[in-house]
Amino acid sequence: MKKEKIDRINELAKQSKSEGLTVEETLEQAELRKEFLADIKKDVKSQLECIEIVD
Repeated sequence: MKKEKIDRINELAKQSKSEGLTVEETLEQAELRKEFLADIKKDVKSQLECIEIVD
């Protein structure tokens, strides 16, 4: 995920805590979080598939 998107996630999180979000911003935040989690899951799965157990 690009740094700009991560920065936007953080910006929306701060705004949510301080003044609240509009409906559009809430939807944007949910979509960005969904994309972020999908990237993390993909990376973890890729790392796990590369693990080789040696006895």
